[in-house]
Amino acid sequence: MDYQELLRKKEQYKKCRETLAEFTMLTYEQAFEVEYTHNSTAIEGNTLSLIETKVLLEDGISVGGKDLREIYEAVNHRRAYRYVKDCVGQGKPLDEKIVKDIHALLMENIQTGGVYRDVQVYISGARHVPPHPELMYRQVKDFYADLPRKEKELNRIELAAWTHAEFVKIHPFTDGNGRTSRLLMNYQLMAGGFPAVSVAKEDRLEYFNTLDRYAVEGDLLPFADLAAGLVDRQMDKIIELLKQ
Repeated sequence: MDYQELLRKKEQYKKCRETLAEFTMLTYEQAFEVEYTHNSTAIEGNTLSLIETKVLLEDGISVGGKDLREIYEAVNHRRAYRYVKDCVGQGKPLDEKIVKDIHALLMENIQTGGVYRDVQVYISGARHVPPHPELMYRQVKDFYADLPRKEKELNRIELAAWTHAEFVKIHPFTDGNGRTSRLLMNYQLMAGGFPAVSVAKEDRLEYFNTLDRYAVEGDLLPFADLAAGLVDRQMDKIIELLKQ
């Protein structure tokens, strides 16, 4: 996708956000939170439906017959996303403390969060095997050191895609790497003035395949293209709201 075209649409998107009624934007943001939380947790196996996620997050009503962990995953995800928005709003650059804070919020009442793994892990169905803990520690330190350089080398969509793909490739936590990585991608997108995006659970196969291609072959383009398409569609939603 043409990045210059995305930049032109971003200006239109920004004007639409500024023009839309405050209440309209508030309801849009609330709907996105529910959709994003549902999709991001469902990709990892959470069985809450979209309407169950809405009832839990917006009405505060617990969903019967569901594992307590699934409830915490949804509630925690919204808190972590709001933390990301707050950090971006304050102009904070992404760093190790913020990443660990995001993971700690995601894992609250589930397991200890914000702590790197000291065991080997494997990803079901993937060609890529995450690094051994000793190598992982070096790679995650390199990840943070590379962030400022990548910010200069890549456009904002590529940077967001690289941040997600590289972090999930390293897989530094025993659990929650996918949710954390998707929040990191949105951190970079929002910091660059683009909207946050949600990977639909129905698109998980393409999503996983493009990430695996980067992890095994080092080819970021397919995942960056996927991210660009998500951003484009998300901006269109806001632009269409104004037309209505």
